[in-house]
Amino acid sequence: MERAILHCDLNNFYASVECRDFPHLKGKAVAVCGRQEERHGIVLAKNELAKKYGVSTGEPIFQAKKKCPHLVITPPHYDRYLYFSNLAKEIYLSFTDQIEPFGIDECWLDVTGSQILFGTPYEIAETIRKQFYGQLGLTVSVGVSFNKIFAKLGSDLKKPDAVSEIPPDRFREIVWGLSAREMIGVGDSTARRLESMGVYTIGQLARFDRKLLGKKLGKHGDALWQCANGEDRSPVALENAEEEVKSVGNSVTCPRDLQTAGEVWSVLLLVAESVSRRLREKQLCAGLVTVTIKDNRFSYTEHSRRLEYSCRDSTDLARAA
Repeated sequence: MERAILHCDLNNFYASVECRDFPHLKGKAVAVCGRQEERHGIVLAKNELAKKYGVSTGEPIFQAKKKCPHLVITPPHYDRYLYFSNLAKEIYLSFTDQIEPFGIDECWLDVTGSQILFGTPYEIAETIRKQFYGQLGLTVSVGVSFNKIFAKLGSDLKKPDAVSEIPPDRFREIVWGLSAREMIGVGDSTARRLESMGVYTIGQLARFDRKLLGKKLGKHGDALWQCANGEDRSPVALENAEEEVKSVGNSVTCPRDLQTAGEVWSVLLLVAESVSRRLREKQLCAGLVTVTIKDNRFSYTEHSRRLEYSCRDSTDLARAA
């Protein structure tokens, strides 16, 4: 039997919850934003009306306000988002126990074995979509396909409140014309390397010489080639299944720019203390330290260093950082 995978993506999740809980926000362009005075003054989420004005996630509030002067700013209520995320999981569990979260507002579901009870994968997706609106007052877009990669692409095809199917016999005509950047595993760095090779679409990636792609991008390139050709076979994790911990991290947003080496050291030591504690709790040691830095223009840089010996001491981790 062909696998049946769904990807459920709650539409504009944070903003949708705010509009649901506060009726006076309905019909207005809304953005959920961090506190500006604490340097978190960026757009975390926005509703469909704000999207129409070009408001985008991650941009500063002042920039969003220029695009949409009447934009309503509301602070986040993370306890409410977690509450609705858990309610969403209860709906998923009524169809399958093979559920793999992808953030607080997205999940993959393997409904291969659920069809005898609940109908075709498309019918299951439609039932979930209707239950979300009827029971939670929220909308969800669902992608239906035969693997996780294409199910995720499917949920992005139509938004909000829609079901899109990418079947095995039609995936080329539906997927291959999309930008390679749309595919999981293709970030900005990988996209730039692909584009330098003349690869801009998923179809171009699928038709690219597999051996050459492997030479250029290593194992990651070969994995991308397989995904573009519909050969992704990664399983959907069982609900509550224990996963192997591959990394432990922590982040902090500073209230002001760091100016001196002493200020940087204090922050690194603070973050390293948290990472060290979590490593001890999981009885793990680190062999590689990676530091990701976001500056005051929201640009990212990342640096990694392999340790001479595996450790979990906070001072050693901070020094490596």
